[in-house]
Amino acid sequence: MPNIALELGKQSATFGVSSIYGEQQDVAGVRMIPVALTWTGFGGGEDSSGNGGGGGGGYAVPIGAYIRRGDDLRFEPNLVMIAVIAIPLILVAGHSLTRVIRILKK
Repeated sequence: MPNIALELGKQSATFGVSSIYGEQQDVAGVRMIPVALTWTGFGGGEDSSGNGGGGGGGYAVPIGAYIRRGDDLRFEPNLVMIAVIAIPLILVAGHSLTRVIRILKK
């Protein structure tokens, strides 16, 4: 029986920005290189009679792109996705901070 964890690890090595959003593109002399935050998770198991199984998944968030015009290379962020990620984090941090302040006041 093959080791499920090793097989999933081999398959996840090819999972990344290029597999989600494609390779860099050249449009009218401008090179665009996509940038994304990706993560994967896998699990597996086996019962006492030797029956096994596993599964996993992944997620990618487009962060922005590197734009090259001649010798100029800049990063242009995807402001919509940054806001989508930042707003919940700020809310959780604010909520946690208010709880910490309440505890410290006691």
